[in-house]
Amino acid sequence: MKSIFTKEYERAVAALIAARKNAGLTQQQLATRLRKPQSFVSKYERRERRLDVVEFVRIAQIAGADPSTIVDALQSELAGRPHRERRKDAQ
Repeated sequence: MKSIFTKEYERAVAALIAARKNAGLTQQQLATRLRKPQSFVSKYERRERRLDVVEFVRIAQIAGADPSTIVDALQSELAGRPHRERRKDAQ
């Protein structure tokens, strides 16, 4: 099974979509900041294209999300533990 079809990958992409929308960015605006075509954003958001870790981090950062928070939530989910938000003063 390819990891692009797992529920964990689905949640990672959903977190990136939510971050983009929370930042008030359109797919085109995000793509411009990434120096990619709009279709790049559309394809990963529709799970037609797999992101590598560097792309994931850049997208999260540009959208104003902390990539490590997203990864921490996924790690907790994989371990069967509820995710706890990282405190700003604990970083």
